[in-house]
Amino acid sequence: MFMYFFIASLLSIVLAAISFWLPLIAPDTEKLSPYECGFDPLGSARLPYSMRFFLVAILFLLFDLEIALLLPTPWALQLPDPSMAVIWASVVIILLIYGFAYEWIQGGLEWAE
Repeated sequence: MFMYFFIASLLSIVLAAISFWLPLIAPDTEKLSPYECGFDPLGSARLPYSMRFFLVAILFLLFDLEIALLLPTPWALQLPDPSMAVIWASVVIILLIYGFAYEWIQGGLEWAE
């Protein structure tokens, strides 16, 4: 047990030292700019967001939650009557496909107008 703790500690210290001394610390405008947001940092901070951004975010959350709803399905198939699990999983998938098709037909997924 002591050997594993020693190796893990030594490896952590070596990697921390390498990551501290290895990179070149030379700040320039690209490194100092807030590149994560995708907006001009020198422009107005009061520009409105596009509604399409929020629509895509909500659709992403919706389809991400679909996975959480369908995750128990394989365990539910082990029940004595698995047909109800299959029916409810099919209902969820059909509703999501219908909603996705509706958004696609209405043009809600087109980013550029």
